[in-house]
Amino acid sequence: MDSLTQIVLGAACGEAAMGRKIGNKALLFGAIGGTIPDLDVFIGNWIYDNQIDAMLFHRGFMHSIVFAILAAFLFGWLMHKGYEKGKESNSIEFVFSFFGKFIISKFLFNWYSKYKNEENSTRKDWTWLFFLSIFTHPLLDCFTGYGTQLFLPFSNYRVAFSNISVADPSYTLPFLLCLIIMMFFNRKNPIRKLWLKLGLGISSVYMLFTIGNKFYINSVFEKTLAEKGIKYNRYNTEASILNNILWFGIAETDTDYHVGFYSLFDTKSSFTDWETIPKNHGVISNTNPDLAQLTWFSNNYYNLKENEDGTYIYSDLRYPSIDTGNGKSAVFSFIVYKDGNRLNMKSFTPEFDENVTIWDILGIFWERIKGK
Repeated sequence: MDSLTQIVLGAACGEAAMGRKIGNKALLFGAIGGTIPDLDVFIGNWIYDNQIDAMLFHRGFMHSIVFAILAAFLFGWLMHKGYEKGKESNSIEFVFSFFGKFIISKFLFNWYSKYKNEENSTRKDWTWLFFLSIFTHPLLDCFTGYGTQLFLPFSNYRVAFSNISVADPSYTLPFLLCLIIMMFFNRKNPIRKLWLKLGLGISSVYMLFTIGNKFYINSVFEKTLAEKGIKYNRYNTEASILNNILWFGIAETDTDYHVGFYSLFDTKSSFTDWETIPKNHGVISNTNPDLAQLTWFSNNYYNLKENEDGTYIYSDLRYPSIDTGNGKSAVFSFIVYKDGNRLNMKSFTPEFDENVTIWDILGIFWERIKGK
């Protein structure tokens, strides 16, 4: 999911592991642990010149169970050694003092000072903190449509339940609010633990709602396909961005994709706004290894369009398209071009009509969320 959500979940894991011992700093270190897997975005761009390879590196090994275990032991050992030594030399207090007085404010430094009388931490404590914060990151990603290769290096199977959007404020904001309130209580105050449980509980209940919603949406989509007489090979449903109310469905046939929308507020229990999208898979040879990697990434829900300059527009069709004013364009598209003996890719920006604004685009989705 989005970075803020992973930070919030990681912070909660830090609190669960070490909050009673080191107070609010457990939130900080948990948040750091929660962001570590997504560093593969920068590492991939640093390692690979080919952007297809770099994209596929994301949510790869650094989002696996094996990585979570190895990284937990490494960071646990490093932090235990450095943190306890830092306490003895007062370097931790110096850092918080500097940032508190000169960057954040003296108020935050004084706030930190209330919690500086900590219990001694163990290497096991730090290892547990980093395992929880790192492992819950790919675990949460499994519920999105993007998915993650949780079982690397033993299997490249991408776990993707597709029951929640990659960014959903209904999951994140109540969770964040509970943690913010919790921070104002002393580390040994039982109310602090209550707010942590409340944040975890609310977010977990909402996640269960999205899972149940996914089963319901699938049943509606199957019913709609049957009503329209569409003989499909397979289908996929995804929640649209920032909500779990408006859903997008795509069904694959031998030659086309059939897509439609459904809102929980629709008066009719069937998908509407139907559109047929040709596959155009034959534009590039299916035996091309780079194309095979891209199609694996998209779970084979894609189409291709050849440009006049010999490049191609590759569109991932698992997500809804947007109306640019000059026609529709897939949200997740990029330009594919020949780079020596391989294919490479770069970002693609559709041509928007000069009168179309971002608020016009979001407004269309908002109106559709309200139902038909």
